[in-house]
Amino acid sequence: MSNFQSKKLTIGISSMALFDLVESNKIFETEGKEAYCAYQISREDEVLNPGVAYPLVKKLLKLNHRLPTPLVEVILLSRNSADTGLRVFNSIKEHALDITRAAFTSGNSPFSYISAFDVDLFLSTSPGDVRQALDTGHAAATILSGKANDSENSDLCIAFDGDAVIFSDESERIYKEKGLDAFTENEQLDAKKPMSGGPFKSFLSALHNLQSHFNEEESPIRTALVTARSAPAHERVVRTLRSWDIRIDEALFLGGLEKGVFLKSFGADIFFDDQTTHCDSANQHVATGHVPHGVANE
Repeated sequence: MSNFQSKKLTIGISSMALFDLVESNKIFETEGKEAYCAYQISREDEVLNPGVAYPLVKKLLKLNHRLPTPLVEVILLSRNSADTGLRVFNSIKEHALDITRAAFTSGNSPFSYISAFDVDLFLSTSPGDVRQALDTGHAAATILSGKANDSENSDLCIAFDGDAVIFSDESERIYKEKGLDAFTENEQLDAKKPMSGGPFKSFLSALHNLQSHFNEEESPIRTALVTARSAPAHERVVRTLRSWDIRIDEALFLGGLEKGVFLKSFGADIFFDDQTTHCDSANQHVATGHVPHGVANE
């Protein structure tokens, strides 16, 4: 097996994305760090409830049961201290999550450990930490508080926006600066010219590598591109993915329709988009990660 094929898919996640720490965080914000520490230590045997990203993590780790060797790892990257993090680790154990590695940074950004752990995707509730990760070329998203997918589907379903997420924001810039007609004309002219990769290209590639360990008909992982593009701007997208040798299972070209209901139909466990309006629509139906990257976030 080649090194690339045997490479693990590694997810870094903050404790607030994994567990419901809303109550604890309120104490931190209103009463300060010392009160927060005392609160967590006094409750370290009380199991935390699942957070928005918990179902996603559970499904990711479950993939290891279907592989000859475990190829998915989830690492906790937390602003807690080791002391306050004990409650988080106790909860990980009680929920039977196979998470053994962690960085507790006592209030500092855990950003510097993303490279050290070779993380493919960083999920956090802190927009500042996420921006820092994106600025240094790592796939990262701010998990929004909202609705996790409640479907009974056992497959792991991950959906992505195109421009400024999988692809660079070069085309989106034309749309923002010159309008839809100029954007469409540009995409037709450059239909055979592959776009540059965006911040999530490497994560999509790692996910595609993981899919390659399963028979295509029986794969427990499904991916979808859910984009506001429509024909004729679809051709460049198809040709770009082909040039990267990356398979996307489903592609939805919505021509500006709201994405939320389509993501629910796909059964997305998480959806990534750079635009807050699309995230707001998606977040009513499925777990959503905002990718604060590109022209829409300047």
